[in-house]
Amino acid sequence: MQYDLFSQPKYKFFSLGSGSSGNCYYFGSKECGILLDAGIGIRTIKKALREYGVSFESIQGILITHDHADHIKTVGCLGVKHNIPVYATEAVHRGIRRSKYLMTDLAQSRRIIFKETPFNIHNLQITAFDIPHDSIENVGYHIEFDGQTFVLATDIGRITHRINDFAKTANHLVIETNYDETMLQNGRYPYYLKQRISSGNGHISNRLSAQFIAEIYSEKMKNIWLCHLSQDNNYPQLAYDEVKNALSSKGVKVGIDIRLEALSRYKTSGLREF
Repeated sequence: MQYDLFSQPKYKFFSLGSGSSGNCYYFGSKECGILLDAGIGIRTIKKALREYGVSFESIQGILITHDHADHIKTVGCLGVKHNIPVYATEAVHRGIRRSKYLMTDLAQSRRIIFKETPFNIHNLQITAFDIPHDSIENVGYHIEFDGQTFVLATDIGRITHRINDFAKTANHLVIETNYDETMLQNGRYPYYLKQRISSGNGHISNRLSAQFIAEIYSEKMKNIWLCHLSQDNNYPQLAYDEVKNALSSKGVKVGIDIRLEALSRYKTSGLREF
């Protein structure tokens, strides 16, 4: 089915894939679209964009959070073959250059950004902010557009003051709920991997993310997407219920005061229009 997305309203968001199998998100308008991370195949990206009526040629940049494979697998194809600018910090670009998934240097498509220094792509004002994770460096993205704010924070080892400062400004928030603590503790992962995930530089649990979301919620927040769910240590309904219950404890009615969705690892998400 084909969709005519760009009548009204103007801005759109959907996930093309979220999790350790590959991460990629679309945000934009008819005039300018961006991808946040590029960890899924180019054919899958083009198919998902086409199904939602988004022109591949409208993509004017790729924002990379960090250099782990599930976030950069297709960055070389997009940057070299399709000449789409790839935005990342200098440290993340160093990690990308070392990756086995980059066959050719990004060269002309490389764009160096700096944490907490705003830059623009078309009419989007974008600011990268630090997120602790066991990569060479990891950032979230704060995007201002037409008086609204979209924030993506993934692969969160622990909540910091700066994550709090940026996330609480969001009208539309994508945030990690990676694992259920009981499932991780009792699951099949070896001890060292369990420690890595819960170390404060790995990923964030449903419980901690839900507590944080409830703490920063305000009436200006309209959409929350739960991202990067573990295949082995989580279920979408578990993550959804944890966040819903935390919000409910503060008197926030999911489905009335705010829209909440747990993003699929493999499937394109539902569409949100702003």
